[in-house]
Amino acid sequence: MAFTTLPTSAYSTLDATKLTGNLPAISGASLTGISAGITEADQWRITSGFTGDADPIASNWERNDTDFDKIGTGLTESSGVFTFPSTGIYKIEFQQVGVTVGNNPSQYNEAKIRVTTNNSSYNSRAITSSLGIETNGTNGQFSSYCTCIVDVTDTSNVKFRIAVDKANNGTSTVGASDKQITGFTVIRLGDT
Repeated sequence: MAFTTLPTSAYSTLDATKLTGNLPAISGASLTGISAGITEADQWRITSGFTGDADPIASNWERNDTDFDKIGTGLTESSGVFTFPSTGIYKIEFQQVGVTVGNNPSQYNEAKIRVTTNNSSYNSRAITSSLGIETNGTNGQFSSYCTCIVDVTDTSNVKFRIAVDKANNGTSTVGASDKQITGFTVIRLGDT
């Protein structure tokens, strides 16, 4: 059977009321390859600074409250340990700003994202180092950034915390309550 191309005039005046037949119903359940987009995004920061090491940074955390609102339920925090709201694949990004005070140069500063999969032992999943921070008699500034992706298969067991480790305990981590100076962002990328 040969097909014939209809001239434009044949279908430009098509009357939809004269169409007959049954079309299959389409529902969201039958569609594949379409995701709901980002279902969780949250951002936390420390509101004031501290001096020396911390594993974890256990106090002065707050959810960003400056021109921000989380997507989804958001994380919960207890003594510096963060719990995910649901299972999934999450990206964690941590940034830190620090200063050395006076004549206290620091050989290194490490910022770490530490993750547990058994709600007990923590392993460093991301580490960044600022090396050879000199002061020359004045306050020296440094910044650190690290990121990792975590497969959260069980929200009761998979958690994370943030740590900093300094060669010189006179070195301080900077915080603020009105901007992201030292803090992190977490985004759920998809299903586990």
